[in-house]
Amino acid sequence: MADEISCSGFFRAAEGAKLGCLDKFQEGGFIQFVLGNVLEAFYNFFAALLSPGMWLNWSDPQAMMRFIYYGASVELFFVLATLLVIVTAIGMRKRALMWAMVRGLEGFANGMGRLFAWAGLIMVIQQIIIVFMQRIFTRPDISIGFGIPLQFDISWYAEELKLFNALVVCLCVSYTFVQGGHVRVDLFYAGAKFRTKKIVDMFGAVFFMMPFAIVTWMYGWFFLWRHMVTPNPSASDRLDLLLRKARLLKWNVETIGFSPNGFNGYILFKILLCMFCIMVMLQAIAVFYRSWCELREGPDSEGKYLDKDTLGDGEEAYEGTH
Repeated sequence: MADEISCSGFFRAAEGAKLGCLDKFQEGGFIQFVLGNVLEAFYNFFAALLSPGMWLNWSDPQAMMRFIYYGASVELFFVLATLLVIVTAIGMRKRALMWAMVRGLEGFANGMGRLFAWAGLIMVIQQIIIVFMQRIFTRPDISIGFGIPLQFDISWYAEELKLFNALVVCLCVSYTFVQGGHVRVDLFYAGAKFRTKKIVDMFGAVFFMMPFAIVTWMYGWFFLWRHMVTPNPSASDRLDLLLRKARLLKWNVETIGFSPNGFNGYILFKILLCMFCIMVMLQAIAVFYRSWCELREGPDSEGKYLDKDTLGDGEEAYEGTH
């Protein structure tokens, strides 16, 4: 009964403290839950900045468990969501700032995409080398390097091709969106008015792109850490349970392949899944900001500052066909 009526502080204190006043407020309903977490977001933001050792000092198992927990937590969601709302509100009043963020986000997407698109070429070259080594030189392995060479079985390199494909899919997703390369199922969009298109784009960014990326991140984050440490953390684990698990915490990075001599870096795919979510989230923000700016400025602003790839002068007739 004491826990029901006592408050150890308005904000959450150290782990194990009694129920705080803010916690009791958040349990009052959905509106109280949202308002309470938004209010707490300011406290959590500055607490994380002023006490980095609580979650970045990985020599302390409890700090590492806090990092794992907060990496896909309700607290982190409301901190980032509140920060995004504040930045968006400022950008709506100062359109030049919003355009600058659009250019920055799309520039980052294009830079990542243009860099990791080369993984497709590397994948093709490596596949050709594998075929030559197997069929012509009948070698069971491939050795690369000088002095102490990097030598793996051919099956290792064959399975590694999946990694290059994953690099293209996960890190070029935003670049492809900026370039207009994704497949769009269009029932009414093409024939809609300019204003309607911009509203549809903003709605899709907020209610489709962002929720998809957030949900995927929340499960992908713990999916990654379950293959990096033991005891395995879970998305359903509360912080106090993870802190108890910290007493047995140790690194256990996944190095098992599908075959004895096959590719054993599958932990990289889990990391790329999280990177994919980040790329989609950032692109959703860019889509919303661009649509808002174009909606406010009218049809003449469509495509403003858009950095799209081109085949060069005289090749305009082939644009969009490659």
